[in-house]
Amino acid sequence: MTKGKLLAVDDNKSILSALELLLQDDFEEIKTISNPNQLPSLIENGEFDLVLLDMNFSAGVNTGNEGLYWLSRIQELRPDMEVVLFTAYGDVELAVKALKKGAADFVLKPWDNEKLRATLNNVYKLQQSKKEIKQLKQKTQALRSEMDRNQHFIIARSPQMLDILNLVRKVAQTDANVLITGDNGTGKELIARELHRHSKRSNEIMVSVDMGAISETLFESELFGHKKGAFTDAREDRTGKIENANNGTLFLDEIGNLPIQLQPKLLAVLQNRVVTPIGTNKPVPVDIRLICATNRNPATMVAEGTFREDLLYRINTIHIEVPPLRERKEDIEAIAIHFLEVYRNKYRKPVKKISAAGLAKLTHYKWPGNVRELQHAIEKAVILSDDKAELTPDDFFFQPVIHDGDDVFEGTLEEMERKMIAKAIKSNNSNLSAVAGQLGVTRQTLYNKMKKYNL
Repeated sequence: MTKGKLLAVDDNKSILSALELLLQDDFEEIKTISNPNQLPSLIENGEFDLVLLDMNFSAGVNTGNEGLYWLSRIQELRPDMEVVLFTAYGDVELAVKALKKGAADFVLKPWDNEKLRATLNNVYKLQQSKKEIKQLKQKTQALRSEMDRNQHFIIARSPQMLDILNLVRKVAQTDANVLITGDNGTGKELIARELHRHSKRSNEIMVSVDMGAISETLFESELFGHKKGAFTDAREDRTGKIENANNGTLFLDEIGNLPIQLQPKLLAVLQNRVVTPIGTNKPVPVDIRLICATNRNPATMVAEGTFREDLLYRINTIHIEVPPLRERKEDIEAIAIHFLEVYRNKYRKPVKKISAAGLAKLTHYKWPGNVRELQHAIEKAVILSDDKAELTPDDFFFQPVIHDGDDVFEGTLEEMERKMIAKAIKSNNSNLSAVAGQLGVTRQTLYNKMKKYNL
């Protein structure tokens, strides 16, 4: 028995009964209808793999045009659906016309039982092969996208990072779920990639999903996938990120940004290891290794009621905390030299080294933006280096120290913006119209910023 589902359409109910009896051992589900007007709703909502379609439904009409019409309607609704046409008035010309219009095959009445079974089974196998090829293409595109991302290896000289890399190599050989925490720019994604690289799944894909960049409305479509017609813009079937990661690693970055109302849906997938694309009730089993990362404190979020405790337990079998760059100064020089080599080659600059004084300036800076800020500082210095052979302290420009009353704030622009918005909300007693007016932005812009910074 195949696992396929067949939809048979014929105005003769005796034929439909005979088909059900004949094909019951060939398909796990057979649906029969005598009125073709039911086709659109069944095709859009059902999980059929192929259709056996009569070509004539009106009494006294034997042109086959009705079958050709419904063939075209099926193709509009489900381009991936295979259709076998069925008629008592077959001839070579009509058969060729039907095949040119996209029919998978053509069967004449009265039929030969074994030939009909063989035809339908072959068409089902063809449909499954096309489906597998499409999924493979989508997975290849996802893999290519991952390969195109900036790939950097971890540079570690500090005791803290060497201990983390030792833990990574131990944990990587298991399928234990890992939660990586740490400030923005500390290299959490690099740790995730290192886990994947040393795992038994290293020959498979690692799919990265930025949870902070996915809107609530697209969450299920992005992660679980969808069927054509499931919603307005669903013009074709799409495999979700989780299914793309099947047999490999799924990395959910910024998991702390996942809204509380969406967390049960993710938890259900992680518990049951199946995804159900939008527009279907058919679950798809998945085998993934899960790695999550966040720059927030998960325990604090649980206490505040913004993160489910059961979801935290599910993703937090192993916890890796990545320290900020200011706490591992031994790494700064090695990382700076690495990025110098990267960007002098990229921009074809003659600069070959950083002076001792330049390295001292880099080492003593607090790096609120961590490795990412150091990377940008080196890139900017190389771009502006002209024909210099050496970078000096004057080539490095850091974030200014911001004085705010008695407070001294040293950080990235995003951190400064978040602080400014939070202060304005407090000083205006959460009157958002007043806050927007004070900051010189529209209310919608303010809403977007508040959502971005979880204010």
